[in-house]
Amino acid sequence: MEKYYLDSNGTALLLIDYQERLYPAISGKKKLLKPLKTLIHSAKYFEMPIYVTEQYPQGLGETLPEIKLWLEDCNTHYWEKTAFNAFLPEVQKQIEADQIKNLIIAGIETHICVFQTVRDLLKNNYSVFLAADAVGSIDKKNKNNAIELMRDMGAVISNSQSMAYDLLKDSKNPNFKAISNLLKE
Repeated sequence: MEKYYLDSNGTALLLIDYQERLYPAISGKKKLLKPLKTLIHSAKYFEMPIYVTEQYPQGLGETLPEIKLWLEDCNTHYWEKTAFNAFLPEVQKQIEADQIKNLIIAGIETHICVFQTVRDLLKNNYSVFLAADAVGSIDKKNKNNAIELMRDMGAVISNSQSMAYDLLKDSKNPNFKAISNLLKE
């Protein structure tokens, strides 16, 4: 049962391919940024590592500028990739160095890079928490299908607010006010 509980110790946030030339084509893209901001700030308040991948940035551009702003002053690691799967050997090495056992996942496209990454993380015995409100695809049907597949494989399908409050555990947590105010924005 422990695999269904988030704790800031041993948890990292993995952001997959939120890039300048890919993001504009994503269905419902404007609804993805608030949950993403919640996840990033929650990771920041709890001093969790944040891993960011960029799929072929020479062609798809860099991480969105507003996301880069939110990532300032965070414990952030960036990797470029050409593989669709973001669980690269160098990412795995960093996960191991940080002693991470739980990964919160957000990214695009859900049915390609997010799906392949989640599949390999689960295969390697990590607990995966997919922020369903912070993943997207060009075609919403592909997104929904991929979420179902990842649930069937063992990923915990959740949302940014549930994860933020799961990390908090209690309104007496020193981060409660900051996260509560963030969610009111």
